[in-house]
Amino acid sequence: MDRPQLPLNALRAFEAAARHLNFTRAAAELCVSQGAVSHQVALLERRLGVPLFRRLPRGLALTDEGLALVPVLGDAFDRIGETLDRYEGGRMREVLTVGVVGTFATGWLLPRLDDFQRAHPQVDLRLLTNNNRVDLAGEGLDYAIRFGDGAWHGTYAVPLIAAPLSPLCAPAIAARLATPADLARETLLRSYRPDEWPRWFEAAGAPSPRLTGPVFDSSAVMIAAALAGHGVALAPPAMFEVDLAAERLVQPFAVEIALGRYWLTRLNSRRESAAMQAFAAWLSAAAGAA
Repeated sequence: MDRPQLPLNALRAFEAAARHLNFTRAAAELCVSQGAVSHQVALLERRLGVPLFRRLPRGLALTDEGLALVPVLGDAFDRIGETLDRYEGGRMREVLTVGVVGTFATGWLLPRLDDFQRAHPQVDLRLLTNNNRVDLAGEGLDYAIRFGDGAWHGTYAVPLIAAPLSPLCAPAIAARLATPADLARETLLRSYRPDEWPRWFEAAGAPSPRLTGPVFDSSAVMIAAALAGHGVALAPPAMFEVDLAAERLVQPFAVEIALGRYWLTRLNSRRESAAMQAFAAWLSAAAGAA
């Protein structure tokens, strides 16, 4: 059926009737008469040459043909509605989808989001958190903010914030730590990168103990365990400044190791939209001021 010939009123009437399985309730939703809905559905059935409903004594039942059409129409009307909702103040809001490693999202980005949204109300920002493992193409992301060395194949990366690692723990545990060697008596919480604690002990000039503590795929979750007194985390203090300032969390030693930083990344093949350019410029400026 040619698009110009689509009976949109009939399709809308059918979709509402299919959800309610009742012409009267569909008519109330569409603010028309029950007879108008029934007429439009009958018109659509004649155009398609198939029955879409079985008219029963106590209501309606969808035929196989009707069942096949319902999800297609529902999805189409939802997509039309979502697009129309993006028009505000005479301009279209542009969707921007950003994947963010959870630690950066909670520790740095979220407290600053109001500033971005006030400056760029035309951008409909969608944030998807991850544990630093991300597939830009497969997840349909415009950007991804992640931790590492900036060398991701096929990816353009802009440096944001340095994030050296240091031991962080609850005050009760910190009170037991006089030297780095004292950490050997504590539970050392670990990330999925096994070299972090050995490299920190090397930088601190102390032997690395055997590592047996639990492994976490998120620094934010690991810090939650540290706050609860379950051990000592090796994490970036810059992402937990609020907890450190409130003295819920303590950095017992000044020694830090730099194993990477946070980067704003996109596929080399991804052409930057206006929303992407606005976000990148804002993020770089905010990171530079931090």
